[in-house]
This record gives sequence, structure tokens and C-alpha cells, in this order.
Amino acid sequence: MPTATSASYLVRGTSAYRRATLALFCAGFATFALLYCVQPLLPQLAEHFGVSAATSSLALSLTTLSLAACLLLSGALSESWGRKPVMAVALGIASLLGVACSLVQGWHWLLVLRALLGLALSGLPALAMAYVGEEFDPDSLPAAMGLYIGGTALGGLLGRLFAGLLSDLGGWPLALGGIGGLALLALGLFVWLLPPSRHFRAQPLSLGGLLENFRQHLLNPELRGLFWLGFLLMGGFVALFNYIGFRLAAPPFGLSPTVIGMLFSVYLIGIFSAGWGGRLVPRLGARRVVQGGVALMLAGVALCALPWLAASVAGLGFFTLGFFAAHAVASGQVGQRAPAAKAQASALYLCAYYLGSSLVGYGGGYVWQHAGWLALLAVLAALFVFAGWRARRI
Repeated sequence: MPTATSASYLVRGTSAYRRATLALFCAGFATFALLYCVQPLLPQLAEHFGVSAATSSLALSLTTLSLAACLLLSGALSESWGRKPVMAVALGIASLLGVACSLVQGWHWLLVLRALLGLALSGLPALAMAYVGEEFDPDSLPAAMGLYIGGTALGGLLGRLFAGLLSDLGGWPLALGGIGGLALLALGLFVWLLPPSRHFRAQPLSLGGLLENFRQHLLNPELRGLFWLGFLLMGGFVALFNYIGFRLAAPPFGLSPTVIGMLFSVYLIGIFSAGWGGRLVPRLGARRVVQGGVALMLAGVALCALPWLAASVAGLGFFTLGFFAAHAVASGQVGQRAPAAKAQASALYLCAYYLGSSLVGYGGGYVWQHAGWLALLAVLAALFVFAGWRARRI
């Protein structure tokens, strides 16, 4: 017999749980579709605007950098303004900016709009994680977080896949505009489905209080380890997917943008592995699940070093399976390990996560251009070995 307190949480199997998880799935989908739709377009953008491979990656790296920089502010403001309203406004502005990206003619204007898009999206990921940590029954939380991360995986997949298909039909402008339209549709479903917060308690805006919350989170050794994991895993993940498109577009593979975009269908594995990783935690423990995910990522890197297309596809599959399992579990641990100000703790994790995307994603281009594919894979393997070592603290 549930108590009044426990009944107020979202419990797996109820209609409210299904509505909330579907809403968060839509939010994760739209966020990652807008964020990563440029990834399969990087070779086209480099050719159209006459820039290098590393410079073309700024269309993604600047977006994730501005997202990371503003996450700390949006996470802090949400402690006073609430969860759902901030998420809805952020997603609406980001969707409109996504459409606007399809209308620009100059490279620098595209970078400006993509940076603003990252700023707008900063109001969503940390708040979604905080909402899960506050509103879901603790026993249902790992599965709910897995479904949210699954939505991000589907968004990453369809954003890249549709971008590749649409770019073959009407070039990169049609691709970016189409993804913006899909994000607006996801926004409507999100606003309609997500239940209002029941456990959010507004805090008065206080710079001293916000800084003290950040200080407490950074002094927590368990949380620091999770922040490191976010940086390393996401940085290596984005770097591999950024530059494998250049490798597969060049001889001896010579694949078209549509085929390269279709290779991102390995993200379907991520939808499965995010939920699967969350369900394994009660049986195996968070540390073992994260380290197992890192081991799968290393296996994927090794396969991508082989000079055969089938090996690269299999490598991407193992890599994606491991990444989403490890990320879903690590991000869920942040909400559980933070004693208070969960949105700010989630913001710190995601700040590290997207800083990794920006810095390692861009730096990987330098390694690719000056030392080649195998050197890039060696650097990524070293990052993942370090990540597995850091995971021992969970």
C-alpha cells in the first residue's frame, strides 16, 4: 500500500509515468537532433564554404561549447524558475534558430546561429535530468533516465540520418530546415505530455547560494569522478563520429552523404543500451556497468582501425552500445549522489560532457589532419582507458 508521499512520485507502469517518459523522450530527441544534424554535413559544409575539416567541425563544436558555458547559468536559474516552463521556452527558441540556420549564406553567420542554438539548448538537458531525479520514484528512476537517454540516441540518429537524406535532395539548407521543423513538432508533444512538477521547491535567487551549491558539488569526490567521465566519454564519442565521415567519404570507401548518414543508424543500438544499462544497475552495480560500457567502446575503436567497411560498421555498433549504457548510468548517478540542488549538479555534469564534445571534438580534427586516422584512434583509446580507471570511484 503506497503512502501519500510515495504515491505523488511517478511510478513505472502508471499512465503518468508513460506520459512523462514519452515527453522527456521527445525533449531528448529534439535536443540531439538539433545539436548533431550538422555532423554528416561537415564534408559538404567544408566544400561549400571553402574551409578545412577541422574548421567545419566548428559548426558543431561552437554549439556544444556555448551549451556547456550556459548550462551552469540555466541550471542555477531553474532552481528558482521551475523545470517545465524553462525547458519549453528553451526548446522553442532552439527550434526556431535551427530553421534560421537553413537561411544563411555566410559561414560566420552560420556559426553565430549555431552558437546561439547551443545557448538556447542549455535550458533543457540539465533540467530534464533534474526533473527525473525529483519526480520519479527511486526504483523507477534508472529506467526513466534510460528512456530519456534513449530519446537523445534517437534524436542523434534521426538528426544525422534525415540530414543526410535531405541534403541529397536539396542540399544542406533543406537538411537544417527540416530538422528544425521536426524539433517544433517534438516541442508540441513535450508541452502536452509532461506533467507539472510536484516536488520542485523554488529557491530565492542568490549568487552566494548558487556559488555555494557549485562548490559543494565540486568538493564531492563521487560527483567529480562522474564529471570526468562525462568529459572523457562524450569527447571521444563526438570525435570518432565527427571524422569517420571524412574517412568514409574519401578513397577507398567513397561513400555518399546519404550512405554516411545511414551509418548513424547504429544509434538504434543506443536506444536499447541506454535502458538496458539502467536495468542492469540493481543487479551488477553502477561501477561495473560503466566499466563494461567503456570496454565495449574500446572494442569499437579497435574495429574501426581495420581497413574494411564492415569492420567500421561493427566498430561503430560496439562503440555506440557501450557509450549510451555508460552515459545513461553515469548521468543517473549524478541525480542520486547530489544531496541538494540537483539541477546544478546535473548542469556541472553536462557542462563537462559538452566541454568534452567541443574540445576533444575539435582537437580530434587536428590529429586527423596532421597524423591520420590511426593516430586519432590511439588518442581516443587512451582517453577511454583513463575513463575506465576513473569509473572505479563510482
